[in-house]
Amino acid sequence: MIREIILDTETTGLKPFQGDKIIEIAAIELIDHISTEKKFHCYINPERDIPETSKQIHNISYEMVKDKPIFKDIIDNFLSFIKNDTIIIHNADFDLKFLNYELSLCGFNNLQNNIIDTLSIAKSKYPGSSVSLDSLCKRFEVNLNERKEKGHGALIDCYLLSEVYLELKGGKQPNLNLSKESKKTLLKNEKKEKKDFFRKRKLKPILNDKILNNHIEFIKKINCFDIWDISHKKLISKINKKD
Repeated sequence: MIREIILDTETTGLKPFQGDKIIEIAAIELIDHISTEKKFHCYINPERDIPETSKQIHNISYEMVKDKPIFKDIIDNFLSFIKNDTIIIHNADFDLKFLNYELSLCGFNNLQNNIIDTLSIAKSKYPGSSVSLDSLCKRFEVNLNERKEKGHGALIDCYLLSEVYLELKGGKQPNLNLSKESKKTLLKNEKKEKKDFFRKRKLKPILNDKILNNHIEFIKKINCFDIWDISHKKLISKINKKD
């Protein structure tokens, strides 16, 4: 069993060393590359304003987070969730820059987890193409409706990235991670297909004396009668039994 963590953050800006802060953090669990129902998600009070330019991206205002916990209050639960497992991030440098800076402010060391950057993977697989999360979702036909309606939320993006990551790994295997109802439906359809395959009536034999005699004459002409003689005798016997 392989446990991995998809992670994403939303922030007040681009530069943590100049005062920008994390305002949303989300992480979802994958088991053998498939998302489970386990997740970590919280909004964070950045203890500063949120610029309008950032708000236009993620739709998070200061009013929404002013009563939320500050970063140091969520650290223990966050670290307990991610453990030492591999973390998967799209554009890992950005999120790690913020996470490690916030951790350092609270007296913690940088994250030591193995990191998989899906942005780097996508760049190597599709050189010259756009490899933003939006573009990859469109490439792999992942539904973007919720992201379009609500903006770039960390939890929304985690679930989108889990689908993209699976496609970058080679795609979902058939029947994998199906719900119980889906499995029942699939098995029912499979049984129906097998049942429908069987013929309701047996096909009538088309072999008769005339066809067989014509074949014998042809075999004699090409000097292969000795090879076919035993087969012909068996076929003649079957025809005589039916008669």
